[in-house]
Amino acid sequence: MTKPSHDSDVAFIEALADLLNKNGLAELSVKREYGDNDSLNVRVTKYAAQSAAPAAPAPMAAAAPAAVAAPAPSAPAAAAAADPASHPGAVTSPMVGTVYLSPEPGADAFVTTGAQVKEGQTVMIIEAMKTMNHIPAPRAGTVKRILVEDGSPVEYGAPLLIIE
Repeated sequence: MTKPSHDSDVAFIEALADLLNKNGLAELSVKREYGDNDSLNVRVTKYAAQSAAPAAPAPMAAAAPAAVAAPAPSAPAAAAAADPASHPGAVTSPMVGTVYLSPEPGADAFVTTGAQVKEGQTVMIIEAMKTMNHIPAPRAGTVKRILVEDGSPVEYGAPLLIIE
């Protein structure tokens, strides 16, 4: 048995990336079988932070003319509210998955708005591929905002909460 050349694998992966872009997909996973005990597993992912970033300011730009009439001090606050990912205290998702705010259904949430957290304390769980991944607080502080809902899907790099 001979495995196809490396060049054909590279061409195959490039074709998958083109397919991902042309169809507006976020992720594509393929297993290519060559024969007995010989295969290639490929997972091509487009990060949401790159594709969602241009889309997010557009709706806020439409709301911006209304905010111009407001006093100048509220403009920086509106800009911070418009893009929580740019906030210096934002905690972002390290993976794609489903976010859970409590350890099990019906239990109290790990954290709530206004709660004091310690560095390393679990603030939520992200389930990815049937694995529960605890998300620790990167620093001590106060939870100012929780930006996700329990059970909602999250992308890599998506802001989860703000700790100041």
